[in-house]
Amino acid sequence: MSSRAQQYLENLKSEKNAALILEDGTVLYGTAFGDTTKDKISGEVVFNTSMTGYQEVLTDPSYCGQIVTMTYPLIGNYGLNAEDIESMFSKVNGFIVKENCNHPSNWRAVEDVNDFLKAHNVIGIAGIDTRLLTRKIRVHGTLKGMITTNIDADINNIVDTLNNTEYPTDQVSKVSTKSIFRSPGQGYRVVLIDMGTKQGIHRELIKRNCDVTVVPYDTTYEQITRLQPEGIMISNGPGDPKNVLQTAEMLKPFIGKIPMYGICLGHQLIALSAGADTEKLKFGHRGGNNPVKDLRTNRVYITSQNHGYTVNKESLEGTGLTISHINLNDDTVEGLVHESGLLASVQYHPEAAPGPLDSNYLFDQFIDTIKTWKTGQER
Repeated sequence: MSSRAQQYLENLKSEKNAALILEDGTVLYGTAFGDTTKDKISGEVVFNTSMTGYQEVLTDPSYCGQIVTMTYPLIGNYGLNAEDIESMFSKVNGFIVKENCNHPSNWRAVEDVNDFLKAHNVIGIAGIDTRLLTRKIRVHGTLKGMITTNIDADINNIVDTLNNTEYPTDQVSKVSTKSIFRSPGQGYRVVLIDMGTKQGIHRELIKRNCDVTVVPYDTTYEQITRLQPEGIMISNGPGDPKNVLQTAEMLKPFIGKIPMYGICLGHQLIALSAGADTEKLKFGHRGGNNPVKDLRTNRVYITSQNHGYTVNKESLEGTGLTISHINLNDDTVEGLVHESGLLASVQYHPEAAPGPLDSNYLFDQFIDTIKTWKTGQER
């Protein structure tokens, strides 16, 4: 490195108090906020392209173990409120922004991002060139990274550590409910398997007057059967679906016997349970503007997405599953239907939060499937 470049870095470091270090050796200096008592935190660095919805992103359990980059340059300008959370706790490892607004302006705001991150023990870093970082992830693929407030740390040592660190495999167990609980309703009995569910999914079922019983990811077939469900929904969640193959195995006996619907991780688990395969995407889909085409109607929907894995198309042969939706950006699988007519799933989030509500009707389709199945059962 030239003396001029070295001097530039020294001047930059003197103005900053934190660094983002990536496994490829990239170092970006910024200003720490949130829980700055942590001297370092590592995780999988991903980006989200939503222009709004940072509160929902921060409280989405699917981000467990990840360091989230928001591509929109100004974050925090409308604060955070008590209504738009997707879980009670933030599970992100870190938060990366270009500019953090410390003086939000919104009548619903009760705190700013800095105070929220402090309360949830999450460190953030501001002043990062998020456009550069996003482009790097798009080219290289998802990267492991570390946020540290020790800007004099040995960079080479940290890079070596990151390269030799395996991705976690226990995220679902960290975010799934530990016990069964019920939200009574006068409608159909639905078991919601909590893989790290967002409140939005629960809310949509409650809106339709469902009698919802939420169960942990490792609930057995026998335990679910005893609940006498009229429908089963498998929620979103974090990580590699192959880390929770026990859930996929548990679902197998239900295929074709009872209405089931999978969302995001739930969609991938349904594919695995039917004998298909999944694979990791280069940098994943995370944002509120992903175009998805319904192959049955040729209609295109703008969808909310958050996932790093996808169902392998070629592996669907002989499973009884056919593709119902595709992603128009990269032609990946976005929806599946089963030959029995009782099983369907989508890779995206019909409950949105954040994102468009275009696909909210899918919850109605799930209820209609239960109604048709119940009518057939009663004949």
